[in-house]
Amino acid sequence: VMVWLRRCTHYLFIVVVAVNSTLLTINAGDYIFYTDWAWTSYVVFSISQSLMLVVGAAYYLTFTGVPGTATYYALIMTVYTWVAKGAWFALGYPYDFIVTPIWLPSAMLLDLAYWATKKNKHSLILFGGVLVGMSLPLFNMVNLITVADPLETAFKYPRPTLAPYMTPIEPQVGKFYNSPVALGAGAGAVLSTTFAALGCKLNTWTYRWMAA
Repeated sequence: VMVWLRRCTHYLFIVVVAVNSTLLTINAGDYIFYTDWAWTSYVVFSISQSLMLVVGAAYYLTFTGVPGTATYYALIMTVYTWVAKGAWFALGYPYDFIVTPIWLPSAMLLDLAYWATKKNKHSLILFGGVLVGMSLPLFNMVNLITVADPLETAFKYPRPTLAPYMTPIEPQVGKFYNSPVALGAGAGAVLSTTFAALGCKLNTWTYRWMAA
């Protein structure tokens, strides 16, 4: 019974993290928010997606101990996002905005770090976390090039209502960031390492909690 409960707890946590990652992705695809804040929102959401990916992937990877699991987790995030964006499409959102599976290459790097260091957890945290944090903003920029222009999309799909905090303001283009990819990668590398450690630690905590 305890083995069954422990496995259910793990899989439930994996689903919860993946769902939250999907919600972050949908927010990143909010074309009104992106249009208003431009590179500011790009940096913030690149970092947030890096963290959500690495915490869930590290948890799942150390849970199974099988290299390749992080990539599988990223695939789960991608499919969830496609399904969720399909539902949001009915609400007037463009389906082609932020649906490219940008997490897969970063998750592959996490798997590679785990495999190349012979399943060393500390190397996974250090090398894997840095690789995910540095690579995802780059892949996110490639993704941004492939989707519809945010400004064009904002005018084509106008929001019927806007929350007060989302009232359009002057775009923050070029005011604070000379290189949003470099800023996102630098901050992401530091924070993703911390979240990779958190993902590994959550795995330990879950085992201890279920064994109590």
